[in-house]
Amino acid sequence: MIRDFTYQALPMRVVFGPGALGKLPDEVTALGLSRVLVLCSPEQEAMGRSVASGLGALAAGVLPEARMHVPVEVAARARDLAAELGADGCVAVGGGSAIGLGKAIALEHGLPVIAVPTTYAGSEMTPVWGLTEGGRKRTGRDERVLPRSVLYDPELTLTLPAGMSAASGMNAVAHAVEALYAPDATPIISLMAEEGARALAAALPRVVADGADLDGRSQAQYGAWLCGAVLAATTMSLHHKLCHTLGGTLDLPHAQTHTVVLPHALAYNQPAAPDAVAALSRALGGTPDPARELWELAGRLGAPRSLRELGMAEADIPRVVEQAVAEPYANPRPVTADGVTALLEDAWAGRPPRS
Repeated sequence: MIRDFTYQALPMRVVFGPGALGKLPDEVTALGLSRVLVLCSPEQEAMGRSVASGLGALAAGVLPEARMHVPVEVAARARDLAAELGADGCVAVGGGSAIGLGKAIALEHGLPVIAVPTTYAGSEMTPVWGLTEGGRKRTGRDERVLPRSVLYDPELTLTLPAGMSAASGMNAVAHAVEALYAPDATPIISLMAEEGARALAAALPRVVADGADLDGRSQAQYGAWLCGAVLAATTMSLHHKLCHTLGGTLDLPHAQTHTVVLPHALAYNQPAAPDAVAALSRALGGTPDPARELWELAGRLGAPRSLRELGMAEADIPRVVEQAVAEPYANPRPVTADGVTALLEDAWAGRPPRS
């Protein structure tokens, strides 16, 4: 029996396929824009400047200063530069850091964002924004920050290193996992989440083994698109609360933190989420224990499996637990200090999740 539900489709245009970047000028002009600021991280400055060159007179400038967790000082600099250049929109090229910076400008000035993702982060599909100040990460939802157009060009991911491909893809799977047991999940979202997890679990071993596998890269971007879309439509739970706390408080690397925490957060919730377990079992090849399978998958991909190797000190666990329990996100299983402490102890040490 299908229960009552409400589904709200988000206003977004997606251009998908090899060579999609070549259509960027058309997407800019279709939105009525004439001076766009190109945003990217310092590591992707060359790509950002190449994109600006391709835009010609449509590009107002390039800001290669995007950073993880969007520090407020970087957001302020980007907003000031956009105003100074008279930009009427932004093109965010890269992963969640660049797209998050575009969202910060949209939140303040209402400038539309066009996203050109080069990882599997999924931020391009959501109206979720995040800003970090004083060691705390604030997040919110606002449709003004939702990119108006997204260009998925798998050719732009061919140089994404194996380690980053694995972590970014596992980060995307985390979106699907939480969507499957979200309090506002719907049958449509559940279908998309299961398919997104399936596509990524199948594609990631291929792209890690051969980064030039264009079909594998396309499958991974397809999965990331679906996983990002379901994150946009549902409420985040314990996994994302922990990752936001770990990232904002300790400045741990975003995708790698999601990779480590995911199996443990899922194991914590599996007893209270049988429908999600069934869907993930199908997506992951019939495993009876999806949490353990995701932990094993991370190992096969060579991805990190402990918070310790990401630079977290064991002494930081109580501080993270305190923040996570003080303002918990909606979760299928009650969030307790003892439960979260055990979860983080296992994640810190790199032990298998407790199923």
